[in-house]
Amino acid sequence: MARYLVTGAAGFIGAQVADLLLAAGHTVVGVDNLNDAYDVRLKDWRLSNLRNRSGFEFRQIDIVDQDALSNVWGGEPFAGVINLAARAGVRPSVRDPRPYYETNVLGALNVFEACRHHGVPKVVQASTSSLYGIGNPRPFAESADTRHPLSPYAATKGAAEMMAYAYHHLHGLDVSVLRYFTVYGPAGRPDMSIFRFIQWIAEGRRLRLYGDGSFERDFTHVEDIARGTVAALKPVGYEVINLGSDRPFAMRDIIGKLETLLGKPAKIEQLEEAPGDMPATWANIEKAGRLLGWEPAVSIDDGLEASVAWYLNERSWAHEIDTGD
Repeated sequence: MARYLVTGAAGFIGAQVADLLLAAGHTVVGVDNLNDAYDVRLKDWRLSNLRNRSGFEFRQIDIVDQDALSNVWGGEPFAGVINLAARAGVRPSVRDPRPYYETNVLGALNVFEACRHHGVPKVVQASTSSLYGIGNPRPFAESADTRHPLSPYAATKGAAEMMAYAYHHLHGLDVSVLRYFTVYGPAGRPDMSIFRFIQWIAEGRRLRLYGDGSFERDFTHVEDIARGTVAALKPVGYEVINLGSDRPFAMRDIIGKLETLLGKPAKIEQLEEAPGDMPATWANIEKAGRLLGWEPAVSIDDGLEASVAWYLNERSWAHEIDTGD
């Protein structure tokens, strides 16, 4: 068994990854600054499922704070670091890009530098399908052109990818860069469409739909994402790997499925397309299968059913979560 550092451990993906590592008998040091980018009650809920687990240690720090991050090292060495701490989301990054640069670029630099200094043999760096922008053929392959990001969020994650490669080239750091495709599931991020749509339909609120509903997303369940992230701890040198479902769905079809599950119609308010949004995402996952032996296992219907069940079970407070615009 090994000891791992998971940054962003109170995050949607981070908590699931920590859970998988603990279930396998590993020890996990989880760090998170518990910022208020969205309602902290969601982060507390996720952490509550980890805090009393044997082998889990939590520290509230910000990876932008280089000194605080360096203090995490001590005792048994880390077999690997999974850097999931990030500012995420396309639309908020358009409004306020600075925290995205600070966490996603400077924070990632601090992680790579600490790993170099302490001789960590493996880093998994989270990235995003938003890097594929428009103009690339679908399904998106890792070799596609990512030089034209449509949002500051995508640009900062691309910068982190390049920094990761530089540390691999200069210092021999073994890095798996994972480009996640539209992650959803129970206790998800409230700025993502699935959480928002469930809340808005369940509570009879207007469902704000950007565009005509034809935009497609490669929705990938968080359990599949967590499995792929843990699998990416294997040595690869330096590789960029897509993790997606390989089955894109139009937003209007997702809304229809949620209406059926909730037994209520959506009150749709159609808005103009949002700046920075991609018209479609679709992952080519051949590389993940070849290198990691990974493929998605959770169907969209099962994943949406679990997401709705979680919301209804936690509705007493989840209905208060601010889901933005």
